[in-house]
Amino acid sequence: MSGTVYGPAVQAHTVYGGVHVRAQEPAPRRPWQLPASAPITNRSAELDVLEERRLRAGQGGHHTLVSLSGLGGVGKTALALAWLHRLRADFPDGQLYADLGAQSPAGPTDPAEVVGRFLRALGVAAAQVPAAFAERGTLYRSLTAGLKLVVLLDDAASAAQVRPLLPGGAGVTAVTSRWRLPGLTVDGCHLVQLEPLGVEDGVELLAATLADGRVDAQPEQARALVTLCAGLPLAVRVAGARLAARPRRGITTMVRALAKEHERLEGLAIEGDHNVRAALDQTYQELPEGAARLYRLLGLHPGTEFGDAVAIAVLARPGPGDAASAPAPAAESPAAADALASLDLLHDANLLTDTDEDRHRLHDLVRLHAAAKAAQDEPPRERAAALRRIADHYLATATAAEYAVDPQHRTMARDYGPGPVLTDELGTGPEAALDWQERELPTLMAVVRLARGAFPEVAWQLADALWPLFLRRKFYEEWRTAHQEGLAAAEELRDTAAQCRMLTSGGVGVLGLGEHTRALEMFERAARQFQADGDALGHARTLNYRGLALQRLGRLDEATRCFRLAARELPGVGDVRAGGLARLNLADVALALGRPDEAVVHATAAHTTLLGAGDTYNAARADILLGRAHLARGAADLAEGRLTAALTVLRAMSAAYETARALHALAELAEHRGLPGPARAAYLEALTSYDTAGRAASPDARSARARFEALSATPDGGPA
Repeated sequence: MSGTVYGPAVQAHTVYGGVHVRAQEPAPRRPWQLPASAPITNRSAELDVLEERRLRAGQGGHHTLVSLSGLGGVGKTALALAWLHRLRADFPDGQLYADLGAQSPAGPTDPAEVVGRFLRALGVAAAQVPAAFAERGTLYRSLTAGLKLVVLLDDAASAAQVRPLLPGGAGVTAVTSRWRLPGLTVDGCHLVQLEPLGVEDGVELLAATLADGRVDAQPEQARALVTLCAGLPLAVRVAGARLAARPRRGITTMVRALAKEHERLEGLAIEGDHNVRAALDQTYQELPEGAARLYRLLGLHPGTEFGDAVAIAVLARPGPGDAASAPAPAAESPAAADALASLDLLHDANLLTDTDEDRHRLHDLVRLHAAAKAAQDEPPRERAAALRRIADHYLATATAAEYAVDPQHRTMARDYGPGPVLTDELGTGPEAALDWQERELPTLMAVVRLARGAFPEVAWQLADALWPLFLRRKFYEEWRTAHQEGLAAAEELRDTAAQCRMLTSGGVGVLGLGEHTRALEMFERAARQFQADGDALGHARTLNYRGLALQRLGRLDEATRCFRLAARELPGVGDVRAGGLARLNLADVALALGRPDEAVVHATAAHTTLLGAGDTYNAARADILLGRAHLARGAADLAEGRLTAALTVLRAMSAAYETARALHALAELAEHRGLPGPARAAYLEALTSYDTAGRAASPDARSARARFEALSATPDGGPA
């Protein structure tokens, strides 16, 4: 196990004796996340209430918190967006947006995930986001305390879900929910119940949607149509879009059809939303068959938004005689042209909305309607096949991203369905691949949970494919959850190799959360299973994992025994590189035990082995250990050469934590040479890198901070 940690690039120059360090503060980031605002009709009274509430709270220096509740489709989000977009000039520090997923098939969004996304949007490096939810909340409130910021929390399930997402400072937060949220009143929330439009206001919206003379020509029929839509803006817009597509069609014809459909669909209605169902059914019936099929199959998608590739995947069909297919780009699929044309039709019918970058969203009512149509009009076999293509699309693309980021990671076999298996575009380079995994993480987690019951092999394999994202950007809670689901799926399949992968990879995440005893238990369980399966290589690899857990627990003698066994056994069973990692770990323990000569021997052997295996990252880690060991022996020049070489390699890799350790050691070297100014500068740069890596509370970081503060307190401790 390499223990690799990556973070954003650290900008610095060379340090004393040829190496000078300069810390740079990250530029503040201003997020502008609100979706586009759509025109609204006669909500002036509600806008006046919202603005009066904001002004009153602002006069007292307080945060403005409002909750908009009402039926689905009544226009809660549209009103919130119209209001918040008007405030941009008064709140120049940005806009944060989150869909809290109360109506999502995967269930409400975890507030911890949302806080993590908000922190990253505000400029916190992914690796720097705290693992613990409480610490994330504290950092979020601290960062926003002095900002003029607006936040929209859309489709909330409960006050408890909302409360951790309230920022600090005197900004504005709007919450939308189908439910009244009286629990937020204790937080100073003003509750606004949004009612359907009156008939005349609905007619005005219908006229604006049609933009022709039919409403003026048939005013009574227009009023009847709005009444059938229950005054819900969503239903009025859908009905208007359908009429706009038929310029010669009279409103009377639609009124008759909608009234009839309303009666027939009464049994399918969500309480309070039956007229929306009727309007959507009429729109659905007028779609061409290709667009109608895409619409209903998209209702199976487990996330709240998706890209073009998903639409192409759900429409794709296996070729004659295909039993399985290798992953291929969605853009090259024969289904691509039809899927993209059908997407345009769904947008024209107001059944889809844009988010950004060619991504699409189904309103929650529309998604429920699409799913109902899939259940009604698609045979079970077709639904299962489409859902499998969706799952395979995410698994294949996540696996391609895994390889792009970490080609040395031992990717286990992937079990795809009959296909076609279509992948998304990742962009160029490892960072783009990681960005794709991070952007899709809410959906990927939903697929893991869905696959646990439907396609258990996908559940553990998708968790496995997310390893680079978890390791480098530290989504610890998602790391834990994905591997718990993956382990349960592997146990259901009785796949012991998959169980061991979930235990070892998941155990590394648990180790990162500080649960060292639990991680050791997971590694030991994997070791027992490998032994039972007669897998000598797998068993030998667990020795490094177990040693790391024991080292974190302070049981250094036991850790040493594990690493020695690993160094001896791994080359003999075919993993020379892992044997080199064991020597690296032995050097680390030897230094901790005050044995620098022994550390030099192990680190030198590790460096040679790892460099020979092409693992330049861990070879640089070995150089750090060699530098520290030489410094402990009093060989300052040898120490500087090793540490400077390591720093060059690690900076190029954006490996923030190990960069911090190299700078930390160079700071100690400067102190050894009696150069307090360069030492202080190097400690400061090391602290910046520890922060970037999310390790500001680690023992190493605490040690660097103590030395930096001690040097800062002395008269001659200023920068040279």
